[in-house]
Amino acid sequence: MALNNLSALTSPLSESQLAQLQQATAGLDAVQTAWVSGYLAGVSQGPVTAAAPTQSAGQTLTILYASQTGNAKGVASQLAESAKAAGLNVVLKNTADYKAKALKNETHLLIVASTNGEGEAPDDAIEFHEFLLGKKAPKLPELKYSVLALGDSSYEFFCQTGKDFDERLKALGASQLAPRVDCDVDYETESEAWISSVVTTLKGEMAQVTTSVPVAGIAAPSTASQYSKQNPYAAEFALSQKITGRDSAKDVRHIEIDLGESGLTYQTGDALGVWFENDEALVDELIAELGYSADDKVSLSISGEDTEFSVKEALLTQLEITQTAPSFIEFWAEKSGDDKLKAIANDKNAAREFSGNHQIIDVVNQAKADVDAQTFVDALRKITPRLYSIASAQAEVEEEVHLTVGVVSYDANDKTRTGGASGFLSNRLEEGQKVRVFVEHNDNFRLPASDDTPVIMIGPGTGVAPFRAFMQEREARDATGDNWMFFGDQTFTQDFLYQVEWQNYLKSGLLTKMDVAFSRDQAEKIYVQDRLKENASEVFAWLERGAHLYICGDANRMAKDVHQTLLDIIAEHGKLSTEQAEDYLKSLRSNKRYQKDVY
Repeated sequence: MALNNLSALTSPLSESQLAQLQQATAGLDAVQTAWVSGYLAGVSQGPVTAAAPTQSAGQTLTILYASQTGNAKGVASQLAESAKAAGLNVVLKNTADYKAKALKNETHLLIVASTNGEGEAPDDAIEFHEFLLGKKAPKLPELKYSVLALGDSSYEFFCQTGKDFDERLKALGASQLAPRVDCDVDYETESEAWISSVVTTLKGEMAQVTTSVPVAGIAAPSTASQYSKQNPYAAEFALSQKITGRDSAKDVRHIEIDLGESGLTYQTGDALGVWFENDEALVDELIAELGYSADDKVSLSISGEDTEFSVKEALLTQLEITQTAPSFIEFWAEKSGDDKLKAIANDKNAAREFSGNHQIIDVVNQAKADVDAQTFVDALRKITPRLYSIASAQAEVEEEVHLTVGVVSYDANDKTRTGGASGFLSNRLEEGQKVRVFVEHNDNFRLPASDDTPVIMIGPGTGVAPFRAFMQEREARDATGDNWMFFGDQTFTQDFLYQVEWQNYLKSGLLTKMDVAFSRDQAEKIYVQDRLKENASEVFAWLERGAHLYICGDANRMAKDVHQTLLDIIAEHGKLSTEQAEDYLKSLRSNKRYQKDVY
């Protein structure tokens, strides 16, 4: 019933209150009336714990983020705060929570998008991506937009999701507020510049009025930890224990870190971000090879300000030297004039492969070049924290956090090279020393809400980590749902990570079933996807009764092979076509029943 017909009813309002209400609602259309009705219904629920923020009733800026590990969400939140501070009406949403058909009603849109795996949209953005690039996407001649894309230039499809969004919006008739910016792993400087630019543009672009109304649906401020990627907590390093056998080809460590009184909390499925320092011996070797003095001064931009360091301190604490980007190969090829490096740099696939197997010192050793210290450090990327899937449930270990870390190690030029963070955690930190950490929440890798729901876990190698946490959590919650684990590695005797724990879970009945695949224990190599095939009918039966399915581990081969195996199982046992099987898996994914944590 329209609000202006209230006078016909017996009203609890005084005549003056009723008159004010009728005056305030006069002339509202149906949509506006519905909004006011909803707002009044919300107010009637009682007092709120915090004052609702207000925004002006002018045009609305919609900010969407497509985030896999949290970086895009963090940048989008920073953007929203900056836009609000500039007096703009802001709606901030995950693409998963946004009704894509509403695009036709938008006037100003900003998107912050990361790219997942080999050019794929993040899990939360799959449906939005499909809609936008599909035939049902509307024409958008009234829309003004800009895109910030996050990615890693060492991957072939660098910033592909952001590029897809930008190009498609342009094709649908939308106009750019600012050109798309493609950010590499060291994205802070570029993202902050983009935020400043677009907010300044929008402040002059969007008409504002002085009337303020409460914003429905904004929650009270959260009690989030003060510690973050930008402000990590100095935790106490408690344990590094090798959990592969003496004769294993791998060095895998069980790491324990004490969060103390930090107040940091995490959920199963989250990751721990670890800031590290480079190996001093490697830094000294690099400085000597380049002919610098350790005390040579260089300047780096830190949080937007130029800061002076000695070249040794910069290489030790600020710059990435254990991972090589194709851009550095191109830089060194140009400075050295080396034909072999030029050939690698000119072949994108070769450059990516070379980058994955060589550190900065290896490239420098390849050819001599006369480069001053400042020019050299300017060509390097900043150190970025490494994210490790958390291998514990806080309900079990309380103030601790556990990791399962495979130590990156290989020989080059008669020397052993180790990974930056994995070498730091496994070899250079000692018990009682400090390590800077933060929790990276991952809402795309969560246990089912119902403890009765069955789960299938596929985690070969260090991909076992989050599933150890899953089992601890389900045990703490007295979950009754069935649990099925698929684990694989090279050998049973040397590489069965957390073997005793899995056996105890089987004995107690918490773990319903476990299938293992040790590839080198027989002439024919057997992998987790082979075990899935052997249990195909039962796997499909679990899915049909509502099981959630999880994959963790190697993205390049394992996850792709497992995905294809699942498609084959669904097609065969569901009696579906290939296309129908793909739709089946897509449906599982959109319903959070098929989740991946791959790297």
